[in-house]
Amino acid sequence: MPSETSTTWGRGELYETLCLLVIGVGIWFVGVTLGTFDTLQGFIVSNSLNDLLMLAACMGLALCGASVRKSILLRRLMLERNAAAAQAEAIARHDGLTGLANRRRFIDAVERSLIAVNTGSSAAVLLIDLDRFKPVNDLYSHAAGNAVLCAVSERLQQLLPAGGVAARLGGDEFAMLVPIEHGSEGLMRLAQAVIASISEPVSWNQNDLKVGATVGVAVVSADHADADAVLHAADLAMYQGKKDGRGNYRFFRSAMDEELRARARLETELRVAIETGAIEPYYQPVVALPGREIIGVEVLARWRHPTRGLVSPSDFIPIAEETGMIADLSYSLIRRACLDARAWSPHLILAVNIAPHQFQDAWLAERILAILTETGFPPQRLEVEITESALIQDLEATRATLLSLRQLGVRIALDDFGTGYSSLYHLRELKFDKLKIDRSYVDAITMSDERAKLVDAIIKLGTSLGLSTTAEGIETDASLDWLSDQGCHFGQGYLFGRAMPKAEIDDILGVDGSAGRRPAQIEELAEAS
Repeated sequence: MPSETSTTWGRGELYETLCLLVIGVGIWFVGVTLGTFDTLQGFIVSNSLNDLLMLAACMGLALCGASVRKSILLRRLMLERNAAAAQAEAIARHDGLTGLANRRRFIDAVERSLIAVNTGSSAAVLLIDLDRFKPVNDLYSHAAGNAVLCAVSERLQQLLPAGGVAARLGGDEFAMLVPIEHGSEGLMRLAQAVIASISEPVSWNQNDLKVGATVGVAVVSADHADADAVLHAADLAMYQGKKDGRGNYRFFRSAMDEELRARARLETELRVAIETGAIEPYYQPVVALPGREIIGVEVLARWRHPTRGLVSPSDFIPIAEETGMIADLSYSLIRRACLDARAWSPHLILAVNIAPHQFQDAWLAERILAILTETGFPPQRLEVEITESALIQDLEATRATLLSLRQLGVRIALDDFGTGYSSLYHLRELKFDKLKIDRSYVDAITMSDERAKLVDAIIKLGTSLGLSTTAEGIETDASLDWLSDQGCHFGQGYLFGRAMPKAEIDDILGVDGSAGRRPAQIEELAEAS
């Protein structure tokens, strides 16, 4: 700012004042040389105009003083205007909370680095997204979230190499533009340092607030059309890091763009499939042990794509959960399954999976009741399966929803037990009806004594709490015999039959639904599977 003021003065008032002084000296020189002043003085004396001359001189001084004052005021206004413009420019190019560069300034810096690529200089963009930031806001307030954002900005500035730019792009997303001085290894070390620094706790009101970070790295190159293309590449790399488990970094690869496009196409097709009912319920038998009598079925989603064939649930269920389509998908499957199961024997249980995200819906129980009322399916025949991950998202909301479902008469099962975060406190407080032992334990019971002991402990735990147990993924007679001997109540898996469409399960159950009393037919089904 000082240099700008000096330059403005040199080209403004000072320049004009010097010009006027030069003009005045010129007039004086001409008057002295030609004797004009002597003639003028004689004329004033002869006509007694001395008083008028003094009056004119005083008025001239007054006008000169007024002009000087006006010039000073105008100068002050110009300085204030320039200061305000500079402040507005600074505000427009910096984040108000953290003081880092904002998206606009960062985009400009990336554009300049793109131009500089042609001169031989190289740079890279690190896109940084905070992990577990939302729980900080939800649990401790937005003030705590702001404290975390400010702490993260300070740590990024400490790590920023000379000539780099750190920015907050919005929300909990940050970015760094750094010169490449030590190749990819230098970028790797910087990304690791960023993750480690951000992972350090932030002290706030005697609390240690902990967040993490996932970093996407993209090297600025002539292949990028503009700054947005560079950020897009870094965003793809960061998204890949999120998919791979968060808390890590990934470099952009050209294949990522095609993967994202393929995912976008699948997401669009999935939305259409849900709307048109193309995803249908399949049914896997659940049998009583050791007699193998069918006591119910588990509803599983299957998508027969017109060109892709049978799409694996592992390919579309995560997309449905991430995009919020899982609720519509779940309700559609429950409705169709209830309609299918009305014709079966009244002792058969219908088990359905509810995604963790859905338990945050305060109206979940009412929505399920509406489906049961619409289809005329008894609530006592419905079993809702909840995974352990739903317990840690919002325990109170989950407790309220489960209580509402139990009051309707719906049974509650804890699915994939042993793979998540449930505790004895959860088992006691949430009042489950059943524990389902994850297939990863069941697969190894005949090969690993350690796994066998764990499964035995789960069965005994369920029995002591008054809970029935179901073993998933039973594929061999040896596993079946061992589980039966340990007192496991129910089983499901390929040994008893794969998931099948309505027509096939109807054949197994028979018109009168009496298959639950025909274990021999289960053996035929297993052989066919």
